[in-house]
Amino acid sequence: MALIVLWDIDHTLIDNAGVSKEIYGAAFEAVAQRRPSGPAVTEGRTDRLIMREMFDRDGLARPGWDTVQAALEAAGSERFEELQRRGSALPGVRDALTALADEPGIISSVLTGNIAPNARLKLAAFELDGLVDLSVGAYGADHLERAALVAVARDRIHRAYAVPAGTPVALVGDTPRDVEAALTSGVQIIAVASGVHAAHALHEAGADVVLPDLINTGVLLSHFSRISGTQS
Repeated sequence: MALIVLWDIDHTLIDNAGVSKEIYGAAFEAVAQRRPSGPAVTEGRTDRLIMREMFDRDGLARPGWDTVQAALEAAGSERFEELQRRGSALPGVRDALTALADEPGIISSVLTGNIAPNARLKLAAFELDGLVDLSVGAYGADHLERAALVAVARDRIHRAYAVPAGTPVALVGDTPRDVEAALTSGVQIIAVASGVHAAHALHEAGADVVLPDLINTGVLLSHFSRISGTQS
């Protein structure tokens, strides 16, 4: 089948066990030289937007993005072992990624709000990084809004692979922002109720397909076959 699959990371592929919010808090403190007034609000936001909102909420001037990105990368690197200790790959994820990696014609990458170094780190913590092509993913440094990342990933994939312009795209994610990104960009969404958002909230956001988890690889592959137009 010919298909591009773009995976969200946090709460779709891995459980970060709260380490992500610790990364944002530490990055904020490193730049602002004071603790934030509260935890980061994530829920599918990009790192650019998360950090901007933290500085705005605390009434501080927005620092340059290069400074913020360096602080995020340092905070992530410092917490790699903590992520390994507390977090985990979600059930079924390794089998699902492996199945796609072995499927001819499928390009499997990520569309995530994380900056690229932290995305790689989160997947490497559970030995998932070799199962997707991270070089063509879209990341939280690429744009403020998640929906704009679809075009970024598409462009990188089309430049790296000889795929037809009309190759279908499927996003897999756990938040209404993932659903919005897909619908806004005219691509397919497979929502997974493995994060904080229940299935009904994902349906209400516009997702036709909502899975409870990624345990059933056969069901997942069936949805991908339908999206690619190869299902009999």
